[in-house]
Amino acid sequence: MRRGYGAAAAELYGFPVDVTAAVHKRMSVRQFASDPVSDETLRGLLEDAARAPSGGNLQPWRIYVVNGDSMSKMREFLATQPPMEKPEYEIYPAELSEPYRTNRFAVGEAMYATLGIGRDDKDGRRRQFAHNNDFFGAPAAMFCFVDRGMGWPQWSDLGMFLQTFMLLAVERGLGTCAQEYWAVRHSAVRAFVGAPENEMLFCGMSIGHVDESAAINTLKSDRMSLDMWAKFV
Repeated sequence: MRRGYGAAAAELYGFPVDVTAAVHKRMSVRQFASDPVSDETLRGLLEDAARAPSGGNLQPWRIYVVNGDSMSKMREFLATQPPMEKPEYEIYPAELSEPYRTNRFAVGEAMYATLGIGRDDKDGRRRQFAHNNDFFGAPAAMFCFVDRGMGWPQWSDLGMFLQTFMLLAVERGLGTCAQEYWAVRHSAVRAFVGAPENEMLFCGMSIGHVDESAAINTLKSDRMSLDMWAKFV
């Protein structure tokens, strides 16, 4: 049934479209292959992703891309900077209630389980967390900033832009990992990409080809049943 939607869309638009397949294939890639991604490919993805909706057509996202030589230079630069700092916004609420707390805990445990890292292996968990800082080996990345004068509705626009980008990346045979981790290194990122002070870093995103041999990329996170979060009135 679902594949029929893609066929119908192809007839309507004149090119293959299977958004459902892309939605189900998208994942947070935590180990990338070393194969490069061209600037041309990234430029095309960004231009297409900019068709994402935004209230009032503000298009509030401000994107900085690092790739190739600039990625190598950024890794070198980050090694000279303080490892972490206080984020400019709270990534998660201080006290998560249920079922949100359980959801977060469960996906973390499932991720470490793919690597054979037990709950008591604090060093192993710290080492895995540190791979955020290396973009999980990705050859390219982008950083999403937003003007400090924008409000929460515009932050939701950022999410729609980023999700659109991630689905388009799947279509092009690429993987991604959106990383709010970079919120704790916002000063270093800002200094490297040259973002002005009136722009706040929301997140980074690692981009590249999926390392299909990596155990961590076998993780398929669970979703709550529809009845837990949707009500038909």
